[in-house]
Amino acid sequence: MTAKTREKILIVDDEKDLVKLLRHNLEKKKFKVASAYTAEAGLTSARKFKPDLVILDVMLPGMDGLEFLKRIRSEVQIPIILLSAKRSETDRVLGLRLGADDYMVKPFSVEELNARIVGHLRRRAGGRADSETKKAVCVGGISVDFERHETLVRGKPARLAPKEFAILKLLIEADGKVLSRDQLLHSIWGHDEDMEIDTRTVDQHIARLRRKLNLESARIATVPNFGYQMRMQ
Repeated sequence: MTAKTREKILIVDDEKDLVKLLRHNLEKKKFKVASAYTAEAGLTSARKFKPDLVILDVMLPGMDGLEFLKRIRSEVQIPIILLSAKRSETDRVLGLRLGADDYMVKPFSVEELNARIVGHLRRRAGGRADSETKKAVCVGGISVDFERHETLVRGKPARLAPKEFAILKLLIEADGKVLSRDQLLHSIWGHDEDMEIDTRTVDQHIARLRRKLNLESARIATVPNFGYQMRMQ
């Protein structure tokens, strides 16, 4: 995949030795790589380089990684993997809540990072390919264009993060069927037993999705102790 498509990855981290290691490793795997040591420089690079994925350190001098995350999310919807020395669940949840797609604790395995990068890019590419066969769908006051990866709420654009859009797409395609939290987690995050992500991550993404779409909870209904259902009527 990478040798042909040459996906672009931006690394934003102030640990120069780590950036050098990651850059060398990713370039060996035929990715195009850009790097920045501050969030401010990272924003400038993101706008020029237009990466397909960002590897982002949380603790940065000046503007921190979470502020960078909020700003970049308002401009583009691409996978973002957070790196942090913080191990607490609270820190992981905060990063995911702000729109990160993944969270890895330092020190980490470079090979595991590689696997997660490939997984996120594959799912993103797969989502684009699948959407080509779909037409725009209207649910209540929401219009979802799978081909253009766009969502409108009463005619106004809604800025959905990739995983939020993926959840919405799965719920719509389920056509009223209930999807369990585990189904959503596995389908979108590629969840396995070794990953530090649990089903509460799904709940938080659903809450953010409802808020961005201005949806009452009855439209994306919670099925207690199981999962979620999109009520199409």
